[in-house]
Amino acid sequence: MLIGGMQKNSLIDYPGKVSAALFTIGCNMRCGYCHNPELVLPERYANSMNLDEIFDFLEARKDKLDGIVISGGEPTMQPDLYDFIKTIKEMGYLVKLDTQGTNSKILKKLIEDKLIDFVAMDVKGPLDKYVMLAARPVDLDTILESISIIRDSGIDHEFRTTVVKEQIDPSDFQKIGELVKGAKRFALQRFRPGNTVSPSFSRKTTYSDEEFEEFKEIMSKYVKECVVH
Repeated sequence: MLIGGMQKNSLIDYPGKVSAALFTIGCNMRCGYCHNPELVLPERYANSMNLDEIFDFLEARKDKLDGIVISGGEPTMQPDLYDFIKTIKEMGYLVKLDTQGTNSKILKKLIEDKLIDFVAMDVKGPLDKYVMLAARPVDLDTILESISIIRDSGIDHEFRTTVVKEQIDPSDFQKIGELVKGAKRFALQRFRPGNTVSPSFSRKTTYSDEEFEEFKEIMSKYVKECVVH
């Protein structure tokens, strides 16, 4: 496992839980708006943390933390992910996995073996924009399979889309809604310029609060709960 960073205490990464978040190194997408270039771009990779030190920390914090969030990067690229999560579960923690759904096989196995308690999947946008948004080739059938696996799993889950005004049109939300129809929760994430994978995104924008409320109303027709972050 290549872990490039750790947030030792978080009240927002795992809804309703006090958690620590671990960030894996490496991603098979290059979304321009991503705020983790040190986990995505090989030339900017962070140093990998010592796993023994991570496990020592988690062992010492068992009475203070409810769960552990595995994020990235893209965690499902890590060949040791299954065993890593299994070890964390054996310590008594709840586990939340953040993914963009490009490895439906490991996702299905983790769910079937009851090794994850919450899944948050990034839905980049409507299928016809996926390659543009990910800036990489994407197997759309795998994306659809991952959405289906998560939605039908019975475990807590959230789908989410980062909204960049220059990329996501108001008319796209109906298409996104159809993709995640029946899901428990959907999050509209405001794009915030900053330390992004693509420097050009420092000049890009997002929509107004009023417009986000309109998008929320659209998405609420498809999912049980829609929130704006």
